[in-house]
Amino acid sequence: MTANNINIKNRRAYFDFEILEKFYAGIQLAGTEIKSIRAGKASLVDSFCFFIKGELWVKGMNIAEYFYGTYNNHQPARERKLLLQKKELIKLERKTKESGLTIIPLRLFINERGYAKLEIALAKGKKLHDKRDSLKEKDTNREMDRAVKRF
Repeated sequence: MTANNINIKNRRAYFDFEILEKFYAGIQLAGTEIKSIRAGKASLVDSFCFFIKGELWVKGMNIAEYFYGTYNNHQPARERKLLLQKKELIKLERKTKESGLTIIPLRLFINERGYAKLEIALAKGKKLHDKRDSLKEKDTNREMDRAVKRF
């Protein structure tokens, strides 16, 4: 895979959450972590973002150990600091505190300059009936597509 083909998605996020607003953040990484990401060895399942002293951190993001790494290899499931502008950090922190919203990672990718970026979203959790409605809507769209293809 080349650097621009890396696109690791959190598919579960769209099912469990209603996405309100998206942001792009840089990630503070160790040396072997970027090599593992370029090899496509990362997972965003069950990851979330939280604030510590005005800084945004991501927890639960798993970047596998680099195969050729020595004793310098990183810890796969450590917390990583996200890099955003101060204005965006203040806005996100205010929204999560006042209205019960959460911040979740949607996509991990490498931009054209070769930096790893994380697409995060301000999201609201879906209730069980909302998930059922999403599944029902997806099924009806699939059925309509099949009907159109037949004719």
